[in-house]
Amino acid sequence: MAFFYVTFYNNSKTRSKKEDKMQEVIWHGRGGQGVVLAAQILGEAAYLQGFKGITSAPTFGPERRGAPLTASTRISDEPIRTVSQIDRAHIAVVLDESLLTMVNILGRLKDDGIIIINTRLSPEEIDIDGNLDVATVDASGIAREQYLTVAGTPVVNTPMLGAFARATGLVSLENIEKGLRIKMSGGMAVANFSAVRAAFEKTIVKATKER
Repeated sequence: MAFFYVTFYNNSKTRSKKEDKMQEVIWHGRGGQGVVLAAQILGEAAYLQGFKGITSAPTFGPERRGAPLTASTRISDEPIRTVSQIDRAHIAVVLDESLLTMVNILGRLKDDGIIIINTRLSPEEIDIDGNLDVATVDASGIAREQYLTVAGTPVVNTPMLGAFARATGLVSLENIEKGLRIKMSGGMAVANFSAVRAAFEKTIVKATKER
């Protein structure tokens, strides 16, 4: 049986650009890929961006390293009081493209949502039906180029934050960098942000609608 806990961020700041609805994000990855940390860093960045309501919630179950798992982030211009798991998200961030054929990711994504995928393919090469915006970036390749690896495995959770910023426009690179520095030591934050910035620049977005 899975269970989860929620981290709340309370913010009295006002944002220069008001968002008219809550944005719900589900992070899809595998054990050891850092989906929980990515969800938390996004929460920190959204807080610094001036959103008034932010929650971050990992979901735990009988996982093992390499097994599929999720984490979530809610971002709103108004305080958030819900603590339930996200049923269908506005945004899905996929750290391992093989999960697209193993997990019902699209079934947990709203029909007009955004899916952001770590893949070497372009959005046009991704076989996804529906009214979705599709963004792709080779986060694994970027991590290797930036020498951002652990035991030879590329670190993809932080580059995907750069892809998130590019595809959604909800948080700035500046605030992602600040969020990284909250969660990581100085040298580690610098190395990870270099990959974040590279992923932001290399993310390709295929938009089906104006947001």
